[in-house]
Amino acid sequence: MRFDDRRKLFLLALALPAVVYIAVIALWPLAQGIAYSFFEYNLLRRGGTKTFVGLQNYVDLLTDKTGQRALINTFVFTIGAVVFQFVLGLGLALLLWRDSRFNRICLAFLLIPVTITPLVVGLIFRALLAVDYGYFGYYLAEWGITSPRGLLAGTTTALPTLIFVDIWEWTPLVALILLAGLKALPSDILEAAAADGATAWQRFRLVILPLLLPTVFLALVLRMMDAFRVFDSIFVTTGGGPADATNSLMVYGVKQGLQFFNIGYASAIANVSILCIALMAAGFTLLIRRADVKANER
Repeated sequence: MRFDDRRKLFLLALALPAVVYIAVIALWPLAQGIAYSFFEYNLLRRGGTKTFVGLQNYVDLLTDKTGQRALINTFVFTIGAVVFQFVLGLGLALLLWRDSRFNRICLAFLLIPVTITPLVVGLIFRALLAVDYGYFGYYLAEWGITSPRGLLAGTTTALPTLIFVDIWEWTPLVALILLAGLKALPSDILEAAAADGATAWQRFRLVILPLLLPTVFLALVLRMMDAFRVFDSIFVTTGGGPADATNSLMVYGVKQGLQFFNIGYASAIANVSILCIALMAAGFTLLIRRADVKANER
């Protein structure tokens, strides 16, 4: 056997465990989920037999009022949370850009929410906003700022409250990602722009923001993917209620799969979630690439 063949065989042997791992852990469950979505497959009916129904599960999801509400809620939650997290995170990153002891201490405290799991964050805010014993919920209800049932029990206030919880938890992570991007910017370009008399706003708009686009893309895609899959905080605070006001695709899918054992329908919900995330990621890619091309033309 020639040396090149032995080298290729060696490299293939090195890559084989990773390929097998991805195939077993990621691709096989995904393929099974896609296959199940084309069947009427309920473990509680007909002894768990499968009946091929084509795209009917997807049609049911898009025509069912609960499914439509879950889809709209998920998009509202994702857009609301990611937009605020990016704006606030960028502001915090710019404030903490200067390397000083005070900023490093502030950054350490700022990252505390990120270290807490979403499940625990949801339980904390459920306790804080409870109208009968919560530190905030009790006084907000007593002073008439919220309804007597509290923020999480109102159909118009529950979803914005959960968006606020997500913003509170994940804005520091966005700030940290953007701060890492800011610190990696070449200082000579910034100094040259300042020497040419560019104002702070001009330096930000024409120099800093174009150079920061790859980091912005990373922060937006990471948070979009995570926000679209929100489950823990909703499940422990409202359970998708009241009246489906906070029902998200993940919560709806888990209920269909693990509560009603409707495997086919739950698989369709999961596949729609994956498709939406892929489309939004593609949209972010196009926007960032277009902004990058536009910045390079200047």
